[in-house]
Amino acid sequence: MSFRYTLTNLDCADCAMNIETRLKKVTGFEDAAINFGTSTLTVASSDAARLQKEISQIDADIVIVKETERIQSSFSFGKIIKENSKDLILIAASAVLLVVLLSTEETLHTKGYVLFEYVLAGAAFLLCGYSVLIKAIKTVLRREYFDENVLMSIASIGAFSIHALEEAIGVMIFYQVGELLQSIAVKKSRHSIQKLLEIRPDYANLILESGAIERVNPQDVKVGDLLIVKPGEKIPLDATVIEGYSSIDTAVLTGESIPREVAAGATVLAGSINCTGKLTLKTIKLFAESSVSKILTMVEHATEKKAKTEKFITSFAKIYTPVIVFIALLVAVVPPLVVPAEQFTTWIYRALVLLVISCPCALVLSIPLGYFGGIGGASRKGILIKGSNFIDVLANVKHVVVDKTGTLTKGVFNVNKIVTCNGYSEKELLDYAVSIESHSNHPVAKSVHRYYESRYGCYRENDVTAYQEIHGGGVKGTIKGNEIIAGNTFLMSKENIDVAADDEGSTVLYVAVNRTLAGYFLLGDELKDDASDAIKALKKSGIQEVVMLTGDTKAAAKSVADKLSIEKYHASLLPEQKVAILETILQKTKKGEKVAFVGDGINDAPVLARADAGIAMGALGSDAAIETADIVLMTDHPSKVAEAIQIARLTKRIVVQNIVLSLGVKGIVLLLGVAGLASMWAAVFADVGVALLAVMNSTRALRA
Repeated sequence: MSFRYTLTNLDCADCAMNIETRLKKVTGFEDAAINFGTSTLTVASSDAARLQKEISQIDADIVIVKETERIQSSFSFGKIIKENSKDLILIAASAVLLVVLLSTEETLHTKGYVLFEYVLAGAAFLLCGYSVLIKAIKTVLRREYFDENVLMSIASIGAFSIHALEEAIGVMIFYQVGELLQSIAVKKSRHSIQKLLEIRPDYANLILESGAIERVNPQDVKVGDLLIVKPGEKIPLDATVIEGYSSIDTAVLTGESIPREVAAGATVLAGSINCTGKLTLKTIKLFAESSVSKILTMVEHATEKKAKTEKFITSFAKIYTPVIVFIALLVAVVPPLVVPAEQFTTWIYRALVLLVISCPCALVLSIPLGYFGGIGGASRKGILIKGSNFIDVLANVKHVVVDKTGTLTKGVFNVNKIVTCNGYSEKELLDYAVSIESHSNHPVAKSVHRYYESRYGCYRENDVTAYQEIHGGGVKGTIKGNEIIAGNTFLMSKENIDVAADDEGSTVLYVAVNRTLAGYFLLGDELKDDASDAIKALKKSGIQEVVMLTGDTKAAAKSVADKLSIEKYHASLLPEQKVAILETILQKTKKGEKVAFVGDGINDAPVLARADAGIAMGALGSDAAIETADIVLMTDHPSKVAEAIQIARLTKRIVVQNIVLSLGVKGIVLLLGVAGLASMWAAVFADVGVALLAVMNSTRALRA
């Protein structure tokens, strides 16, 4: 079992990485994972005191809070200024002393007041650099030498030692201001992410046995309890409407902005907002099993499945700093020893420039934020991506395999025609069909039920014995001594029953009585309203191939494929045959290209699991779909597939931009620094300035 904690005051990505690395080495915390985007720690331990002790050894300012005790934070610049007022005063005082030093330096030199010059410079330096020096000392005492605070301390003290006083102070001021701005940017980005996740209902209005209403925690509500939801309130748990009429806003769950009308008998989902009327609800799930809990769990745990890029950055960060420090050491020592005319102070200064850019903060900060921003932005549109690794997969999708029924079509069949055979009447055929199909939840079975009720009203259930559902074929059983088989061509062929129907491009349901064909139903299924736009959007986005799979007849498949301009399709397939076709497509795919499968998530679990990216549509209510799929679309709109791919591609572009920006600027400054063409000011910009730009760029993913 995993426990989640909020890490307050966690503003340093390098610290987060160090904490995670340290915890993984401690017995009982080996599975520790930190989500820097939401400041949360996930670990299989409830020993909060021991966790706090380990974390405090790295950063004493970080305090862990159990998730259940978490206080929602707000973001405002006024609050930020108030929280950092002490640091701002010290930075301002340091800046004033620096101005005094710059204006009096020549006079002090001329009159021989060098000691006073150093005292003034030292005071200015300590005012803004004290906290950095203290952190550096604590880090060194833990025998960790490649920390950002240690490197900045060495660089600034080194500048002092070669009499670059103004630069030592200026660089520390610039660094502290940059860290403060970076902290603000991270907090703002984190606040934006958390706002997307603030869909958890805070309370429920429970109707007591006495009839009184009590406001309670949704987690304390049981299945079957009655609730009152007033206009403007969030629906606290998944429930059935017992009384009332209202419109429900499901935008936070599905991304759909149009409210849905509900009345008695309708199912409503936790997290939705009741817009107009008062509703009386009967809960059907516990809060932990509700829709909103599933969404939050999926999104908050998404960063545990890291993309290859994130894993690379983590590994790269561990070697980047030692390598740059080693290069800086060589730069400081080798040239003066090899070339006698060279001054040690010149090359020490150049080495100090390299030390300032030796921390990979921009990468460690912005890459996780970029991925999580993409996941958070997608969730706002009703697209749940179960890990940043699937962002990378989606971004590289070039082939989309899509199921027909329930994905491109509505999956709501209508009986268009009934054909009787071998002397059976239409009523007899219907009686047998509706009786044998009464045990099935398949859309075809439901269409027969609806047709019967529209013609003859409610039907009397007949006792069905030896009932059996044939996967991908139909159903069979015995009614009043008669063997009844109802299903598709595959099942009839398997049972050696001759059928010959003009399917007219329709789905066909055959019914046989005692192995003699009694007749068949021609069923029609409507295309979804956005099915055509969905296929066009996929092709426009650069998808090379769209393939449709279906267990339906070839004629029915061709009819849909022609209407949607789908060139490739396969019909009359069993679930295992769908997997085989997907395997063939995967084998033919070029290296680096990915294949996505889109299905309803219920009958397509094997194919969803096998695809590079399994996308379950409209599957919020299906535990099987959420378990199997990599991406879950909260609505039944196939156009969301192209939207998910576009969000993934934008997120990937942002991540790549941040990598190029961070490494590019640092690389340029490194070369210029060795050549003596870059100052420590430029190095600080390459460090905290670029980190700030990268974090700001990452927030674009939230608006995807």
